[in-house]
Amino acid sequence: MGGHAPRQQRVGKPLPFNDERHLQAHQFLVDEAYLLDAQQYDEWLDLVTDDIHYHMPVRVTTARGAGFDTSPGMAHFDDNKYSLSRRVARFLTEHAWTEDPPSRLRHYITNVRTFATDDDAHLIVESAELLYRSRGDVNEAALLSCGREDLLRRGGTGWKLARRTILIDESVIRMQNLAVFL
Repeated sequence: MGGHAPRQQRVGKPLPFNDERHLQAHQFLVDEAYLLDAQQYDEWLDLVTDDIHYHMPVRVTTARGAGFDTSPGMAHFDDNKYSLSRRVARFLTEHAWTEDPPSRLRHYITNVRTFATDDDAHLIVESAELLYRSRGDVNEAALLSCGREDLLRRGGTGWKLARRTILIDESVIRMQNLAVFL
């Protein structure tokens, strides 16, 4: 993790599904997915903390006993709030050719598990995501499957995303580009 990344870790077993904190975390993920599907990125940025670490390491295929499945020091995304805001700002320019015409997106979020941390203001949330992306009428639609581990932080206005680590389920990405948020 980068030096700016919040470091809270999970404590104990997953919270029960009827725990209020789990329900709030699940609601957060669903609401976030709808913002991303609608490409309301300015509103999505309001859901992230100022010290956000948004990270998607490069996956590699290794032997079972190798002890790693990501390439050390390499990432598709290794963003903070500033770099995320620059990516969002670029979508509003004529230089965002990767999203002109815009993709049609659907973020499916499932297998949500929530964990307490040593600090009541934070939760660790694991989820699985399937992204469906369609562009134009010529190219085939693309699917991207991944697992995510998020750190949510409770603030004055509710939960915010403080850290996201995305582990995609393939080492060779078949999608045309990664001009999307997961």
